[in-house]
Amino acid sequence: MEVAEHEERHEPEYKDRVMFGFWVYLMTDLLMFTVLFAVYAVLHANTAGGPSGRDLFSQPMALAETLILLTSSFTAGLGMVGARLGNKKQVLTWFGITFALGLAFLSIELYEFREFIHEGHTLATSAFLSSFFVLVGTHGLHITSGLLWMAITLAFVVKRGLNVHLVRKLNLLSLFWHFLDIVWIFIFTVVYLMAFIL
Repeated sequence: MEVAEHEERHEPEYKDRVMFGFWVYLMTDLLMFTVLFAVYAVLHANTAGGPSGRDLFSQPMALAETLILLTSSFTAGLGMVGARLGNKKQVLTWFGITFALGLAFLSIELYEFREFIHEGHTLATSAFLSSFFVLVGTHGLHITSGLLWMAITLAFVVKRGLNVHLVRKLNLLSLFWHFLDIVWIFIFTVVYLMAFIL
C-alpha cells in the first residue's frame, strides 16, 4: 500500500523528467540539423562542374513527399486524440495510416537517391551532392527510426491495450514525428525550392 502511494506521488515528477529529457534530445537534434543546413547553404553552389540542384531535383516528387509527410503529421495527431480518449481502435487505425504514409515517404526518398546514384551522382561527385545526401539522408534515417519506434509501440498497444505508459510513449512518438515534419518543411524550402529560385 505504502509502495503504491509512494509511486503514485512520484509519477508526475517522473513524467516531467521524461518530457524534459525528450525536449533536450529534440533540441540537440535541432542543433545537428542546423549545422547540416549551414553546411548545405555554404556548399550548395560547389558542384565541381557537375549537375546542380536545378538539374537533378524533381519538384513534383519533392512536393509529393511534402504532402505525404504533412498528412502523416495530421493522422498522428488524430491518433493521439484516440490515445487520450482511450480508444485503442482509433489509435491503431490512425497510427497505422501514419506508418503507411511514412513508409511511402521513405520509399520516394530512397527511389530518388537510387536514381541519382544510378546516374553517377554520388557523395563523391561534388561538395553540393555530399551536403545534400548527408542532410536529406540524416532526415531519412530519423524517419526510419520513427517508423521502427511506431511499429514496436503499436505492437505493444495490440498486445497490452492502452495504458498510461503507452499513451506517454505515443505522445513522445507524436512529438518526434511532428519535429521531423518541421525539419522536412525546411529541407523542402532550402534544398528543393531554392534550387529553382536561385
